[in-house]
Amino acid sequence: MTTFAEWLNDLAPWIWDRHHNVLSWYIRPLFLLPFCWFAHRRSLTGIVLTLVALVTSMAWFPAPEDPDPAVLGMLAAERAYLLGDWTLWKVAIALLVPLVFTGLALALWRGSLAWTLVVINGAVLFKIVWTFAFGDVSGALAHLPPALLGLAVINPIVILAARRLRRRVILTGVQAS
Repeated sequence: MTTFAEWLNDLAPWIWDRHHNVLSWYIRPLFLLPFCWFAHRRSLTGIVLTLVALVTSMAWFPAPEDPDPAVLGMLAAERAYLLGDWTLWKVAIALLVPLVFTGLALALWRGSLAWTLVVINGAVLFKIVWTFAFGDVSGALAHLPPALLGLAVINPIVILAARRLRRRVILTGVQAS
């Protein structure tokens, strides 16, 4: 009988191999869209399901047969970072993740388009800076297109959705929730 720890030790390399598929890098920023929708709707179930999908998305695509060396370098740096000593500053950086999602949900609950965009763009830009600070240049450059494309897609959609919701309130006099 396999213990949970053994099962997890077998599963982690399987997931990690699939994380080398850059398609998972491209879809990850797009999870901000359903998160924003469910946060706006104040749907805790939707938020949790979106976060579960986000966390598991690295395993959705097959492992590449011949991974890009830049991707290998970036993920090696990420792995070294995660498995290295956890100092106080590293814990503080890790706590930014739940703080970002909390801040994003609060911005949406309060109906602030400006703060929603500040949180989204600030988080993605922080991740870009992090990749250059802790990865090699080629790995960080491999991460840059998915991050920037994510912002190029997310920002206009969030702005258009906010305008549409605002227009609906003006036309109907009823706040959509």
